[in-house]
Amino acid sequence: MAKQPIIVVVGPTATGKTALAVELAKLYNGEVISADSMQIYKGMDILTAKPTEVEKQGIRHHLMDFLEPETDFSVADYVKLANIAVDDISSRGKLPVLAGGTGLYINSLIDNIKFDDTTGDKEYRERLLSVAKEKGNHYLWQRLLDVDEKSALAVHENNVSRVIRALEVYEKTGEKLSEYKKSSRLEESRFVPAMIGLTFSDRQLLYDRINERVDTMIADGLVNEAKGIYCSRNLNTAHQAIGYKELIPYFEGQASLEDCIEKIKMETRRYAKRQLTWFRRDKRINWIEVDKYKNIEEISEKVKKYIAICIKM
Repeated sequence: MAKQPIIVVVGPTATGKTALAVELAKLYNGEVISADSMQIYKGMDILTAKPTEVEKQGIRHHLMDFLEPETDFSVADYVKLANIAVDDISSRGKLPVLAGGTGLYINSLIDNIKFDDTTGDKEYRERLLSVAKEKGNHYLWQRLLDVDEKSALAVHENNVSRVIRALEVYEKTGEKLSEYKKSSRLEESRFVPAMIGLTFSDRQLLYDRINERVDTMIADGLVNEAKGIYCSRNLNTAHQAIGYKELIPYFEGQASLEDCIEKIKMETRRYAKRQLTWFRRDKRINWIEVDKYKNIEEISEKVKKYIAICIKM
């Protein structure tokens, strides 16, 4: 059976992945599949930078804004739904365009990683959760960093469930999660991907872009959005998103808004660095330094030849 062509747009936050994905979808009669672990949730629009209807330019987007924030959602869940979306898009003669910054989602889908839950240990997970509550998320994340650096760099310390899962695999199998995943590739990938990475020629330019983006989010109402979630529900999932957790001290009168905003910027910069570390390991990615181009249209023209080579379009 012929493999499924797919365009994949990756990179750190604030590099314009969504805009490029829309432009490529317009060029290739495609639809966008989000690969963002937080854009799946409803009501978290400003911080996760969900595209507006204007920004979508009439292009249909999948796996975005469909779950209540209190709903658990695993990588295996994502892969299942993303494959369904791919089949739906291709059945209508269109090309899937996968776009996002959650590297684990992207690689798990593209590389056909199978997930085996036989290593699950509820008691062990609960014990680690207690450790996180007692000593902090960073302490637990540091434990993961000590035994499996690659997995640690791929996850934010506030994403406690994923940190615990990686530690659980190491505890029960003696393998790093990254190695465990290799043995989970039971079937050849169904995809022929054209993978495009967006970055900046100067890391400081990226950090400046992130700082400006956070300021814009604050002006657009991020504090009220986060306060609404904080007041209405006890949501571990929502609090994993950078920008919500950092505002809690402000809501509880323990820190100034200015200090919390600076913490959001710092944590977002750190996250972008981890995203780059993750994606740089994938030699299939064709990197584009976005600051060397005037607009998204120029970037899309630049990558057209690369896409044609990869998926023969």
